[in-house]
Amino acid sequence: MKAIIGVIDFGMGNIQSVINGFEAIGKKVVKVDSPSSLSKLDGIVLPGVGAFAQGMKNLKKLGFDDALQEEILIKKKPFLGVCLGLQLLATSGSEFGEHPGLDWIKGKVKLMKVDSNNKNVLLPHIGWNNLKSFSKNEFFDEIDTDPDFYFVHSYSLVPDDDSIITSVCNHGVDFVSSIQKENIIATQFHPEKSQSNGLKLLNNWLRLIENA
Repeated sequence: MKAIIGVIDFGMGNIQSVINGFEAIGKKVVKVDSPSSLSKLDGIVLPGVGAFAQGMKNLKKLGFDDALQEEILIKKKPFLGVCLGLQLLATSGSEFGEHPGLDWIKGKVKLMKVDSNNKNVLLPHIGWNNLKSFSKNEFFDEIDTDPDFYFVHSYSLVPDDDSIITSVCNHGVDFVSSIQKENIIATQFHPEKSQSNGLKLLNNWLRLIENA
């Protein structure tokens, strides 16, 4: 049986671009705007761009916070977070004040400390950047050395446990560009906007689900 993948639409960013990314590798996915639909899925994608506090507000208003905890933390369904979808997993975020996150990943989302006098390193960090290092695991299977991905962010996750870090990038300072903890995988970059490298990652994530 083919896995049913859902992309959560909680009003934070262009969900269609993620759907298009999966369709580019031949996978039809469903857009999910109701927490009750999560129980029917085999894999769940939480993409997003924008402010941390607004993202959490939207998740709670729509009832996704509790429903996601049930499906991901208790039922252990495969999860892929993208950009804001990674950051919201943290204990808290410091954008426009301190705000609680989902607290699936112990740590804080903080403003990147770049040198304001360096005009080559500006915030927000927008555009292509190479990973400084990444784990040789199934998610990064067939990814060549020094791969580049597309980023749009000013804040990054600082996890309490470094062992969950699966890739690091540098934009004036090193920052966490992806994580994995059991069934939870998340990227600060946008796989769906990262051309061949990004599509490989989406395909690798699907393969993890379908081979499970």
